[in-house]
Amino acid sequence: MKTTLSAPALAVALAWAGPVLAQDHSGHQMPTPAPTPAPTAQDHSGHTAPTPPAKPQEDHSQHETPAPAQPIDHAAMGHDMAGMDHGGMAISGMGSGTARLPAAEPMEGLHIDAGDWALMAHGYLWGMYTDQGGPRGDEGAYVQSMAMLTGERALGDGARLQLKSMFSLEPLMGRRGYPNLFATGETAFGEKLVDRQHPHDLFMELAARIDVDVAPDTSLFVYGGPVGEPALGPSAFMHRGSARWNPDSPITHHWFDSTHITYGVVTAGLAAKRFQIEASAFRGREPDEERWDIETPRLDSWSVRATWLPTENLAIQASYGRLESPEALHPDEDEGRLTASASYTRGPLAATLAWSAKNRIPGDTLHAWLAEATYDLSDRHSLFGRFELTDNDELFDHDDPLGDRTYRVGKGTLGYAHRLPIDGPLGVAVGGAASLYTKPEALDAAYGETPVSLVGFVKVTLE
Repeated sequence: MKTTLSAPALAVALAWAGPVLAQDHSGHQMPTPAPTPAPTAQDHSGHTAPTPPAKPQEDHSQHETPAPAQPIDHAAMGHDMAGMDHGGMAISGMGSGTARLPAAEPMEGLHIDAGDWALMAHGYLWGMYTDQGGPRGDEGAYVQSMAMLTGERALGDGARLQLKSMFSLEPLMGRRGYPNLFATGETAFGEKLVDRQHPHDLFMELAARIDVDVAPDTSLFVYGGPVGEPALGPSAFMHRGSARWNPDSPITHHWFDSTHITYGVVTAGLAAKRFQIEASAFRGREPDEERWDIETPRLDSWSVRATWLPTENLAIQASYGRLESPEALHPDEDEGRLTASASYTRGPLAATLAWSAKNRIPGDTLHAWLAEATYDLSDRHSLFGRFELTDNDELFDHDDPLGDRTYRVGKGTLGYAHRLPIDGPLGVAVGGAASLYTKPEALDAAYGETPVSLVGFVKVTLE
């Protein structure tokens, strides 16, 4: 559901958003943009409430720059400002950073008219309890969360500025994060994290984007800041409609979207309704264990990405990045990362397929596959699932008898979410999920023959 506030209500909105502006994005996806409104509203049940009848446009002409003759439709600005019409700029289909999603994928948020600025606030809290099962599985309660505030305004005819911010309080979890069987990546107290999802940083994004129209439905853009996301991989999992209700971070996270928090990013590209081409310079090293600060930005790595959007329902991307020393435990290894993905949204279905290969230089090439989907049975009931495979060589220490080997492990998750019938800007959902695993028999002694992971959750969303 979209909520629009006039300038006098801005203080109320920010009063709610302020305490949340420290929450993490592993709460899983930032809901994504809705299509440009048509005379009859589409019903993407489960993602947003049915669109109400169109209301007469407010006249902001006294403080707006006149709109271009033909406004940008799907290519204009980044980050989840879909459905806004400010100065004639209609935006949809944006994911995390500068990534593109299907234009038909809906979004949520609190929309605020603040003079020359159009603001959008969004946030959510996940309260969870998990039992990961097996000898190496842990259990416990934890909170995932995210808050964002994005503002945009016109910069004269055919140009737009967007300021973007996201924050997390997940550092309060402590360095070891939360249990997540077969997840690896980053460190705690100098040791690698295994079977746990690391906490994300307080500052998830502090960036700006400028678009300048060069043709109808086509713009050149520059994006960057001290904290942002380079043009590499699909949109981060917490921003995909296909992962909207899935409470677990993917075990393939460090193959596809571990760069979604990067200290130092500059991206330039050409964005159009049906395609986008872009290139980034950024810092290759993943965030360190000090989750409260902003690390020194650096531009030592690069990436390129091409995205094709043949219809409003489909987004296909391919990308390659060369990362300098991304992992603290492998300081002498660079990485070449190749990804390809397709995201599809139509009516109640949102789905993503993805593949990645990360080549350690020097070292082996490790592959990962992911398939995930959300299906809304109605406005109140949703099913979701994910299946993923990884080639993982970080499950055991070097001196362990099972160490220095690569294991192909898989995880399959099925779950259900129920949205409570609550009016107003807050949405509340309750649900749960169960996961099973595939693995070589050599891992039975460490993980058990058939570990089962269970998680229950309550999710509160500003929508």
